[in-house]
Amino acid sequence: MRNRFWNVRRDIHSASRRVLHARRGAAAVEMAIITPILFLLVFGMVDLGRAVMVQNLLTNAARDGARAAVLDGASASGIESQVTEYLAASSVNGATAMVLPNPLTDAELGDPVSVTAQVPFDAISWLPSSIYFRGATLQATVTMRREVTNKPE
Repeated sequence: MRNRFWNVRRDIHSASRRVLHARRGAAAVEMAIITPILFLLVFGMVDLGRAVMVQNLLTNAARDGARAAVLDGASASGIESQVTEYLAASSVNGATAMVLPNPLTDAELGDPVSVTAQVPFDAISWLPSSIYFRGATLQATVTMRREVTNKPE
């Protein structure tokens, strides 16, 4: 009777070992399938986070440029360099700025003045090659009304 108990116990133990050994192989296969998907999600979050951060910087730079452009004595080239310097100080290189109307003296009191800042995403991506935003251009435009008149009094 006692031998029978030990034989059953040994059989159960060896069967559980076989199941665990087979399960290890299944875990390796599952990990091989899930790992690329996990990396795609992580890289996607990094890309999206960078895009949102740079979009916010573009909006702030365009807003500062538009605020300066509606005041007396502003020049389009000065505003464009101000916007690109703001972005370069924030580690956004390769950005361009455009002011409309150019020259600013064409805008009268109350006329809209627009400042646009843009940058290709490939120039600011933290990843070597963006999968999600390849070839995209981030852009922000802010329009304000001119606060001074150009007519001599």
